[in-house]
Amino acid sequence: MKKNTKTIYTCQSCGYQAPKWLGKCPDCGQWQSFVEEYQSTRSTGVSMGGLMSVMREPVCIDDIEFEGEERIQTGIGEFDRVLGGGIVPGTMILIGGDPGIGKSTLMLQTLCSLAEKGLKVLYVSGEESVRQISLRSRRLYAKSPGLLVVSEIDVEVILSMVGSVKPDVLVIDSIQTMFCPDLSSAPGSVSQVRESAMKLMLLAKKTNLPTFLVGHVTKDGAIAGPKLLEHMVDTVLYFEGDRNHIFRILRTVKNRFGSTNEIGVFEMKGNGLDEVSNPSAAFLSEKPLSSPGSVVTASMEGTRPILVELQALAGSTNFGTPRRTILGLDHNRVALLTAVMEKKLGMHLMGYDIFMNVAGGVKVDEPAVDMGIIAAVASSFLDRPVSDGTVVLGEVGLTGEVRAISHADTRVAEIQKMGFIKCLLPQSNLKRINITGKIELAGISGISEAMELLF
Repeated sequence: MKKNTKTIYTCQSCGYQAPKWLGKCPDCGQWQSFVEEYQSTRSTGVSMGGLMSVMREPVCIDDIEFEGEERIQTGIGEFDRVLGGGIVPGTMILIGGDPGIGKSTLMLQTLCSLAEKGLKVLYVSGEESVRQISLRSRRLYAKSPGLLVVSEIDVEVILSMVGSVKPDVLVIDSIQTMFCPDLSSAPGSVSQVRESAMKLMLLAKKTNLPTFLVGHVTKDGAIAGPKLLEHMVDTVLYFEGDRNHIFRILRTVKNRFGSTNEIGVFEMKGNGLDEVSNPSAAFLSEKPLSSPGSVVTASMEGTRPILVELQALAGSTNFGTPRRTILGLDHNRVALLTAVMEKKLGMHLMGYDIFMNVAGGVKVDEPAVDMGIIAAVASSFLDRPVSDGTVVLGEVGLTGEVRAISHADTRVAEIQKMGFIKCLLPQSNLKRINITGKIELAGISGISEAMELLF
């Protein structure tokens, strides 16, 4: 071993470093996560400093010229919604998701849409050859003269290539395959991911180049590599959805230039991803009629209301501890609402297994759907269906009261547009709502009152 290198052990989950191997990481608690790496004692600041060689002086924030926010429209409406209205020049966006969920497909379709507008875009793949990318682009009908592709993992070569080609948008697929020759560790290690992302970030900020990074995820669903990677970038997006479902949800976790509550809904087809402009109609397309345990409620995802179907199944159990299997909802929230139903409604649910699901694979985690959860469980427990054309809204407290919800006007307008004829909502919201039409609005102040109106 050379004198200018030393051995160090790095946790591949969080980046914690130790001078010797450890079985369990003292920082994140992961077992068998330490990997031996060789770290150079020479400073790497010279190579990184070359990107930011221009000396900069502090300036007054009031003296900075700003002519308005200029965003690049991708041509995919759902993607633009998640990004906050388009791509901000110089931004760095990280997209993570399970294997086969559609990350590379979305990137290739986005670059093709941008190239058709006259922009020069560069797609760098460390996992596929250019021939494989060409075969996939033909299947997706994503071809354009302005779309340049290359298969490369050396970051230094990519930086010089960007300097000569001068693209308008850059995509790195994936950041875990990138390799810095200054480091002796293997691609995908914490040090390689951190160093590669840092150099690409400095390039994006200096040249005002929008950069997309595709990231792998661990078995726990988090983006692989150090947590510093998510702190470095401007926007973090997660692709969610089961491969057995046709719908894919693009959710914002971090966004410095927009809201973190927006979601984009896509449908996976043979020729790629198609955006779903009306998610409510898609999620309710297969709703059964007059079926006990099925209730429709409205959830706000950013600025857009989405109607979803909550399904519940309550069945008697012979075991001492009943099962609570929840998909798409907060498990603790459902347990809390079940306890409120037992105390305030007299429903003895401790002898029943309760299974809940949100149809379509979407996840709902806001308190405004509490009343919908209670209505679905009660409908299955009593074996009485909620009348078709009824939507239930409201947040439920521990004493059984129904509290006001936010954006009631927007939710009711979406409910009316989807053709529903009756809506149960909190009494305090009913006093402040101004909706004219054929929909019937019923105000409720407690869950007992709601049960009388529903059943």
